[in-house]
Amino acid sequence: MFRVWLPARRSPLYTCRAIHQSLVIQAEAESSTSTVAKWTPKSTRTGVIARKRGMTAMWDEHGARFPVTVLQLESCQVTANITTLRKDNSEYHAVQIAASDRPSKTTTKQMLGHFKKAGVPPKRVVKEFPVTADAHVPVGTTLSAAHFVPGQFVDVVANSIGKGFQGAMKRWNFKGLRASHGVSVSHRSAGATGAHQDPGRIWPGKKMAGRMGGKRITTQNLHVVRIDNTLNLVFVRGCVPGYDDAYVLVRDAKKKMVALAQHNQAKGLYENVLPKGVLDLPFPAGTEELAKTLPPIIVAPSRRTTSPFIPRE
Repeated sequence: MFRVWLPARRSPLYTCRAIHQSLVIQAEAESSTSTVAKWTPKSTRTGVIARKRGMTAMWDEHGARFPVTVLQLESCQVTANITTLRKDNSEYHAVQIAASDRPSKTTTKQMLGHFKKAGVPPKRVVKEFPVTADAHVPVGTTLSAAHFVPGQFVDVVANSIGKGFQGAMKRWNFKGLRASHGVSVSHRSAGATGAHQDPGRIWPGKKMAGRMGGKRITTQNLHVVRIDNTLNLVFVRGCVPGYDDAYVLVRDAKKKMVALAQHNQAKGLYENVLPKGVLDLPFPAGTEELAKTLPPIIVAPSRRTTSPFIPRE
């Protein structure tokens, strides 16, 4: 059971960004039993930091093969709850997550003090996830793979693999010039890039040769097909940007989870608020304690309704 947590609010006189620990309402905690927070379509949960362990294949109930990417949570803990007052007097709420333990001797003194205040060991990666006011997580909480429910959709953010300086054919999928007649030593050239005397220059943003990859990429709407609560593994269908063992940010899909839930709730389609087969989401987060109460491995049912190997009439 979760206790009632209330993020501290800054005075309107100060608009600077502040990191603070959540405060417990001691009076309610002592006088009455704690209430369990419930997820609503207007709630935005925190994301997690995971490591991309590689890709493999799985087979669904009909025997159809599909690719999956294995993501692993590695000592993912909450280090701070953030509340900031914007210029328009609206509040910005976020949860700061850190992952992967590191030696104290390789950590700066500033970060050592920050981790000590949160009561967690030093971490290698620290990221921040915007949330709603009701989705703050107690500082020191350890997140697990049970944060995601098989059957839901997630967005994965990571830096793509750098390809170096590449030509127009590889970078922008240009066709290139002719391979036989009329072209000499310029078969993979981009062709003409300029215009006439007016404008007399190349327009900004022109697709030309240049550095490829190494950018922040978001892969949207990946289907969670399986979770392993013993090894903290999350299996998502499809590919994820980044190299193996790279750190990735995983959060609820903005389009197929958050926006679609709010849209169906407003239209009264309550059975379509969550994806098919998903009854509820762990709120405010899927913790290590929650994972111990669940089966070691949970697999989502296949989204196929018919077998691909049976001919259609």
